[in-house]
Amino acid sequence: MRIKCWGSRGSVCVSGLQYIKYGGDTTCFEIQADSGEIVIIDAGTGIRRLGMHLVQKKIKTCYLILTHTHWDHIIGLPFFHPLLYGDTTVHVQDRTFAGLTTKKVIEQVMRMPFFPVGLTAFNADIRFEKSLNDRFSIGSLDIETIPTSHSQNSLGYKFMENGKTFVFLTDNELGYIHPRGRTVKEYIDFTKDADVLFHDTEYTDNEYLNKNGWGHSCLSDVLDLSVKASVGQLGLIHLNQNRTDDQVDTMVDQCRRFFNNNHLSTSCYAVSADFEIFL
Repeated sequence: MRIKCWGSRGSVCVSGLQYIKYGGDTTCFEIQADSGEIVIIDAGTGIRRLGMHLVQKKIKTCYLILTHTHWDHIIGLPFFHPLLYGDTTVHVQDRTFAGLTTKKVIEQVMRMPFFPVGLTAFNADIRFEKSLNDRFSIGSLDIETIPTSHSQNSLGYKFMENGKTFVFLTDNELGYIHPRGRTVKEYIDFTKDADVLFHDTEYTDNEYLNKNGWGHSCLSDVLDLSVKASVGQLGLIHLNQNRTDDQVDTMVDQCRRFFNNNHLSTSCYAVSADFEIFL
């Protein structure tokens, strides 16, 4: 599978010279199966650039799955260029968020006075599919889900293909169990022996002292999870909106020292916009 980041910033998109290295777009990741299917995780502002890329490559079919529907994870959807074309099919995961279906959520945010046109204005064939839940397959990808400790109906994902495993856990607070969240042991079991783990690392340990219960993890808790789950690579995501490139580098250096001091071969990096990896 091929994994590419189109945005990994948390909470709100940012701009400025201090954010060039890691980028300012909010969460959007592309996974391409070996069988060719394109799976998109979340529709943050990064989906705008992804959409232009798909149109340029003349890719006519894709799948969209969501971790949850907070603004930073869906705000880019109206600017997803493939939706403009009648020969495009977008398969959208259909589930419930605080009592609203995925379609209802999108319809509510894409209407006046919030947005000038509604969902029906787009030409693409948009299919809301309940089958894209729990455990399911898209092409050669086998996918499992787990509730994250964040908000009602938020999910994490595990992608498996040809003996390789990629786990994606954004907006997941390991230090506090939110309603419908899971224990740390359950997240360890879900992540066990993953080749690559991308995990929410919103806070430093000092920042987290005043952020307990806010729905995001601190660095030491993520490191502990990665060690106990024996992951091969750890990618830091949901980068704090105020964290500069230099400050992100400092967090990565801390991770690498931790693994080195504990004689572990786990590699660590912060996931930047346009970062790409093949499994």
